[in-house]
Amino acid sequence: MLNKNMLALSAIALGMASTASADHDEHRQHDAHQHGVVEWHIAQDGDELLAEITAPGSDVVGFEHAPENAAQKAAIEKAMTTLAKPGALFAINAEAGCELESHTVSNTLGKGNGDHHDHDHHAHEEGHHDEHDDHEHHEEHAHHDHDHDDHDKKMLHGEFSAQYTFHCQSPDSLKTVSTNWFEVFGNTEKISVQAITDKGVVAGKLVPASNTFRF
Repeated sequence: MLNKNMLALSAIALGMASTASADHDEHRQHDAHQHGVVEWHIAQDGDELLAEITAPGSDVVGFEHAPENAAQKAAIEKAMTTLAKPGALFAINAEAGCELESHTVSNTLGKGNGDHHDHDHHAHEEGHHDEHDDHEHHEEHAHHDHDHDDHDKKMLHGEFSAQYTFHCQSPDSLKTVSTNWFEVFGNTEKISVQAITDKGVVAGKLVPASNTFRF
């Protein structure tokens, strides 16, 4: 179980993730979502290690909207299964003796799309075309809402998140984390890493040609 220091470090790590997200929020609202960039946050205290990964849906499954067919639903399920197996994505140097204790995987693809009904608005407009001005006002308002729904759908940027908690037998030997994320999820161009350990704060980036992070 995470102790108080670990919880504090976890909060800092998650705070960095929130800060990074906030920094790019304005850009994301204008379709400048950071495609190709995955964020890793790592917090270590004693023999406990917490790792958090946040990845754009486009990096993981090639899209960021609600699944529109069986193939897209299957792609999301496959990605969730893969993310639930951190051993298939990255490896902590063996000398540290870190073993997975728990994990949580989630995604936001599709949230906010469930109430979008294009045909209902068109039918409403046609069925009341000859009504009085008050009805026309409501039709115009409904169409305006419809436009907003389309806009909101385009603005959505679904992503995947995964949190892993490890117990390390020899935390003093914690030195590196290597990843084959780029082989599994080929759309990713860069992984931004921020780590808080007993040794201090370390930041860096990983790319396909350099896939090992050093604490």
